[in-house]
Amino acid sequence: MPGVTGGEKKFKPMLKKQLNYFEKRLLDERKRVLKELGHFDETFGSTPQGADGDLSSYSFHMADQGTDAMEREKAFLFASKEGRFLWHVDQALRRLYRKPDEFGMCHQCRGEIAFDRLDALPHARFCFECKQREEDAKK
Repeated sequence: MPGVTGGEKKFKPMLKKQLNYFEKRLLDERKRVLKELGHFDETFGSTPQGADGDLSSYSFHMADQGTDAMEREKAFLFASKEGRFLWHVDQALRRLYRKPDEFGMCHQCRGEIAFDRLDALPHARFCFECKQREEDAKK
């Protein structure tokens, strides 16, 4: 097995109580992200010009145009980041529902992902050691 040395980490399936705990954590995260994305939708959909009755989405002053463009870009970047996070949460929920007996198993070494790591990052796919190796390889 790749990434497993003499001190192999054994994987034991989670108890139903633990699976329920992580399902709730993931669903709560999903709900939070969708709510946050809704706020971004409001940001993209409304303009300060619309508030005073002006239906034009363009500012008349160059400084205002720059500020508006920067705010839209910043909101887009945050929404994009939240969208990627939502994708990871949805993938974790798929893993949990399709193969609950393998949830919490590292995709690299097939060992157990520590409860503390999953508690902090419920959508984690790798144990700490394998994730560290992956990060070190990117440097």
